[in-house]
Parts: sequence; structure tokens; C-alpha cells
Amino acid sequence: MKFSHKLSDAVHLLAYIEIFPDGDLSSRAIADSIVTNPSMVRSLMMDLRKAGILKTQRGSAKPELARSAASISLYDIFAAVDMDHHLLHVDENTEEKCPVGGNIQEPLAACYAEVEEAAFAKMREISLQEIIAKIKERGQIA
Repeated sequence: MKFSHKLSDAVHLLAYIEIFPDGDLSSRAIADSIVTNPSMVRSLMMDLRKAGILKTQRGSAKPELARSAASISLYDIFAAVDMDHHLLHVDENTEEKCPVGGNIQEPLAACYAEVEEAAFAKMREISLQEIIAKIKERGQIA
């Protein structure tokens, strides 16, 4: 199973921009920090710009947050990034003739929906500022 790192990379990108506002904010420098390619960074920036989280200017390597880090939730970033927005996935390829395989999808999907809503509610409580504060603390960044 392949996992998407887009949310993690988007948070990384935003934290980098906020922590190093006077540093090299080119897509290449941010990509080097994330260990990805600049085109992925530009794609994430486009998603974040469309969602009103990031301000960018064509031809300028000076992106900035569109609003305060304290007002941007982890869920805001999650919703902004172009990816599958389900945390859990039901296997729909089960044996229909089996009493379990033929009847598991709907009950499991309902349970997964409850779990996702609880996770989303928690993500709405966590601000980008909180994440940045923890990064600064761990990295001993002023």
C-alpha cells in the first residue's frame, strides 16, 4: 500500500516559509528540505494558494502565509491539498456470496466515517502555529 505524504509535505512547506521568512524560499530550497522535487513543491503551493492559505507571486521566490499560522488548522491544510481525503478505506473487492464478504462494506464504511469525523474534529483544533512551535523547540530555533 502506498501512502501519500502530501499533507506532511504541505505542513513542512508552510512551516519552512514561516520559520525562515528572510531565507531562500525558492521551490528548490524548500524541496531540498522536504527531500522532494521543486515541481512537487510548486504543485503544493498552488493548492495552498487556491485555498487561501498561501500568497505567492509569479516570478518571485517570496511566498508568505495568507493569514496567521494560528488561524490555519491542520484540517485546513489537509482539505487544501489535492489528495484522497479519506483516512480509511474499505476493501470493496470481497466475495459477495460469503456472509462476511457480502455484508462488510456498509457497516465498516459507517464505522470508518465516525473515526474520520473524530480525526477531522481533532485536526481542526491543531493550528499550524502549534506545529511550528514544536519544530522550533525541538530544533532549538529562535
